[in-house]
Amino acid sequence: MEFFKDTNYDFLGKKVPFIGASVLLLIAGFVSLAMKGGPKYGIDFNGGTSTSVVFQTKPSEDVIRKALSAKVAGEVTVQPLVDSNAVLIGTELRSEKELIQSRETVFSTLANTFGNLGGKSDFSNIGSDTLVEKLEIPFQQASIAIATDQLRDLAKAMLAHRDKVRGGLIPNFDDLKAVPGVTQPMVDVMKKEMAIAPYHINSFDQVGPKIGRELRMQALYATLFALGGMLIYIALRFEWIYGVAAVAAVFHDTLITIGLFSIVDKEITLTVVAALLTLVGYSMNDTIVVFDRIRENMHTARKDGFAALINASINQTLSRTVMASGLTFLTVVALWLFGGPVLNGFSFALVMGILVGTYSSIFVASPILIWGQQMADSRRKQAAAVAPTAAKNKERAKVIK
Repeated sequence: MEFFKDTNYDFLGKKVPFIGASVLLLIAGFVSLAMKGGPKYGIDFNGGTSTSVVFQTKPSEDVIRKALSAKVAGEVTVQPLVDSNAVLIGTELRSEKELIQSRETVFSTLANTFGNLGGKSDFSNIGSDTLVEKLEIPFQQASIAIATDQLRDLAKAMLAHRDKVRGGLIPNFDDLKAVPGVTQPMVDVMKKEMAIAPYHINSFDQVGPKIGRELRMQALYATLFALGGMLIYIALRFEWIYGVAAVAAVFHDTLITIGLFSIVDKEITLTVVAALLTLVGYSMNDTIVVFDRIRENMHTARKDGFAALINASINQTLSRTVMASGLTFLTVVALWLFGGPVLNGFSFALVMGILVGTYSSIFVASPILIWGQQMADSRRKQAAAVAPTAAKNKERAKVIK
């Protein structure tokens, strides 16, 4: 299937505006990185905690931030999640010692700030084993006949209703009567013994500073090794200048994407690194397709010059580029818009990377290839000009002898 047939667009004639745009984006990204002291790393690379919390009503970000800032050292971030009452709370860990107390600090601060349960157990954030311990004796005292195994299964069913049906929060204890096996006397006991906090902790993750630094170096090595391997592969399959052009284009794509992350103040996390490595492979594949067509055309049509041959090769692969890049772009845009905050960084990197990577295959890699070819042709001409002179000198030396 081809969208474009027999096209003859002068892509290389339009290279100057695109190269200018690349230079401006690179400069803007470097300036932003310099002003901010480098990329903004997430807890994966810096070390810290990340807590996902859902509230019954829209929470005050300032209240959460102030409450935690009074208890923990370092930066505290509160990121609201789109179309929900949930927030993502991030805290910084500056030493390995803070790992031990970080979880308790975050949980207790939330309880003291939003709990107000009067000393009762919190049903919103309790586990099944603890729930069994809290209800076993009160049920016996209320003459509710239920075996321990049955109570354990019932506790799991109630928490499954809380988490899967109600999204972590129930409006009141009467809502639990929808769970098979829960009776009115049980609900009455729970009302007496327990309370419902207006928030539920969905997840809690933490990474120590030392592990974060190690992950950061491993991510850097992974990216550099991927680029080095691709350079060797293309140099062996084509020529060294092809490898240089392709790797230069991929470096261009990666640096611009990282610069855009700094400009819009987004964090670099492990998922973003995965997106960058995906981008490296995607951009390299797009460039190789064009290079392969150039190599095929060199055997049949080089009378109009190398630049014209490259233009023809780009036009011949235009349908493939539009189909592959267009469909992938639509997919990652949907992921960016509707994938939620967890995948936002990953999808943003791919959206920006596909846009930059598609035009870099044409307007960055191809000009570098032309420059390299011109350098090679110039050296061949110089060698050809020097050869007759060297031969004449050799003949003169024989005559003198």
